[in-house]
Amino acid sequence: NKVIIGKGSKRKIDLKELKKINSDTIGWLTIKNTNIDYPVLQTNNNTFYLNHSFYKNKSNTGWIFMDYNNKLDDKNIIIYGHNRLDNIMFGDLKRILDKKWYSNKDNLKIKFITEQGSNTYKIFSVYKIKTENYYLKNNFDNNEYNKFIDKIKNRSIIKFNINTNDISQILTLSTCTIIDDYRLVIHAKK
Repeated sequence: NKVIIGKGSKRKIDLKELKKINSDTIGWLTIKNTNIDYPVLQTNNNTFYLNHSFYKNKSNTGWIFMDYNNKLDDKNIIIYGHNRLDNIMFGDLKRILDKKWYSNKDNLKIKFITEQGSNTYKIFSVYKIKTENYYLKNNFDNNEYNKFIDKIKNRSIIKFNINTNDISQILTLSTCTIIDDYRLVIHAKK
């Protein structure tokens, strides 16, 4: 496979090869001990990949995609995916609510590879919330950003005891919940 080279810790993702297949490729997202191990796409809207696959075919599964307003150096990078009962796309995000899963500190690390390099983010907040947009902001002034971080940390239904001073960037993962009109939101610090 030209896209994934090697296995385990030696594994490399070739984003250039992925871009040949789909030019919307912006990165690759991996969360340990989940099925979340996918290319991340970005286009000029937040609706196309709700019902299109990586290959741009119509698909109810959709794909994992970054908010169309985001740039990779924004303070809050927002990534969406469907919460699927078959645990593909962001269907496995619900594992984060399982004490056995989140008690393993290695699981709290999210890897996001882009052409700018490979970054690791550590989960510090998870919650369910009625559909709203406050957590979907991507740029802030410093005072606003610190208030935002305090708010999302205090909302967490799990206390991760992670220092949130001096966070340079946040990765936000957002998916719907299956039973109601809530969103499951995860925030991780770079």
